[in-house]
Amino acid sequence: MSDIIHLLPDSVANQIAAGEVIQRPASVVKELVENALDAGATHIDVIVLDAGRTCIQVIDNGKGMSESDARLSFERHATSKIQSASDLFALNTMGFRGEALASIAAVAQVELKTRQKGQDLGTQITIEGSKFTGQEVVSCPEGCNFSVKNLFFNIPVRRKFLKSNATELSNILVEFERIVLVNPECGFSFYNNGVEMYDLPPCGIKQRVCDVFGKKFSQQLLSIDVETSLGRISGFVGKPETSKKKGLRQFFFVNGRFMKHPYFHKAVMEAYDQLIPTGEQVNYFIYFNVAPAEIDVNIHPTKTEIKFENEQTMWPILMAAVKESLGKFNAVPTIEFDTVDKPEIPAFGTLEGFKMPELKYNPSFNPFTSSKKPIAERSNNDSNTRDWELLYKGVEKEEQNLFFASNEAQDDKDVDSQLSYIQYKGQYIVSQIRSGLMVIHQQRAHLCVLFHRYMQNLKNHKGQSQGQLFPEVIQLSASESVLLEKSISQFTAIGFDLASLGSGSYSVNGVPAGTENLQPVTLLKNMIASLQETDINVVEKQQEVLALSLAKMAVMPLGQILNQKEIGDLVGNLLALPTPNYTPDGKTVIKIIEETELNKMF
Repeated sequence: MSDIIHLLPDSVANQIAAGEVIQRPASVVKELVENALDAGATHIDVIVLDAGRTCIQVIDNGKGMSESDARLSFERHATSKIQSASDLFALNTMGFRGEALASIAAVAQVELKTRQKGQDLGTQITIEGSKFTGQEVVSCPEGCNFSVKNLFFNIPVRRKFLKSNATELSNILVEFERIVLVNPECGFSFYNNGVEMYDLPPCGIKQRVCDVFGKKFSQQLLSIDVETSLGRISGFVGKPETSKKKGLRQFFFVNGRFMKHPYFHKAVMEAYDQLIPTGEQVNYFIYFNVAPAEIDVNIHPTKTEIKFENEQTMWPILMAAVKESLGKFNAVPTIEFDTVDKPEIPAFGTLEGFKMPELKYNPSFNPFTSSKKPIAERSNNDSNTRDWELLYKGVEKEEQNLFFASNEAQDDKDVDSQLSYIQYKGQYIVSQIRSGLMVIHQQRAHLCVLFHRYMQNLKNHKGQSQGQLFPEVIQLSASESVLLEKSISQFTAIGFDLASLGSGSYSVNGVPAGTENLQPVTLLKNMIASLQETDINVVEKQQEVLALSLAKMAVMPLGQILNQKEIGDLVGNLLALPTPNYTPDGKTVIKIIEETELNKMF
């Protein structure tokens, strides 16, 4: 039998590795910028064309590379970060595997210009699909200049499955934000298709947060700083009153590296127990500085999953640090008694000489006593003897009992329609049907009706807009602005009237009809956050996300008391929908209790 196992060519192996390291253009930006930081750069420029499909250029002023190092850097597992396996326990750099440049070169056309400090000339190298196509001496600035063109040009399937330009640009900005937040001492700039989106000078951490997400964050954050034998925890957490459900900025960093850590997230939220409403969270930017030997970053190629050696010990320290910050800055609300309609209690000794008011009334007055005088003969002063019964002449009072009235006795159709629905505590609507009882969740029924209405507006572009007397201005981050511009036609179709003011600012001149009582800025922020969470490109799916998000914020609150006409309209609109039994997110709206089940209860 012949042998069947063979070694893969380097080009094939590099493309396989690129599938893990380089998943999209955002991965290229992340790897190149991190390499620039490891090279000691103090300023980095990122330039992308067509969301990275056409070109990604990263320019830094780091220490640069020699001619041989520039050539060797594109080989797989070639790195200057570590020398042996023991160095993995003392990592002080972002990269260490030596796979990034090799993976990028395997799926793109790469051009590198680099010059070391103190050298007169630099080196230019061009690579296409892992093949070196040229190397020459050039004149260039100190540092490195990487140009990655036509990403996935040799893997058409991967290129085909890239998302839209707006989505890919949003992913790039997410990676860019994670890097700039943990490296405030370095200056950054970001250009998309020749338009500057970020210009971040070196500054402190809090200033960097405000530069990226807006000046409003300056008043919303509380600082934390605690140092123990296990390491140091510093950063900022949001005030309890800034809590919300969507559009949150939550970041963990360890030793200059972004990480995702649900366990530590729970510790932060535990510190806000009883301080924020259920289901809401706060923004936070928390930085860990620990010994490199106590963490393991070599778990996943993206290096965002990091294992701590002392996770269970760090958990209470983190929670205590957040609680200390809340207490130090008086963010924990003090006990305040209800002072609405409170009685005024005079001080002791001030009642001397106080005279009680006298109550004067006519004990013989009876408004229901019939007067024998004709109405025309009564004087204006004869107010105590008015015949009140004449006001109700011809009006018959009917005693109605919602529970024991029989349908056969209700000949009047109007009375029958009034008795067809019963509202229970403003949460459920109960109706008698042939097979038993129909119970409708009132709030979810309203959600379904609103969702269907907004979907029709989006599809027909007939959303009614209610103009704002005083337009509000909303400030969005770069990634949010990209997403809004991508879906601006859908926001207009649903009823928003937005005008761009430049630099991520928009004037909200109108909102969808029926949402006038909601905060326009919060409304838009939540809808944009819903789009960010879904990460979809299909227009119909995006419309569903927008319609559902708007419906959830405009829906009536639990406990809303409705009259019989409002209940009838709500149930009628609900039952006219194609799928009235479930909400768009799959929750039950209508429940039928069969007569046999009722009989079993008794």
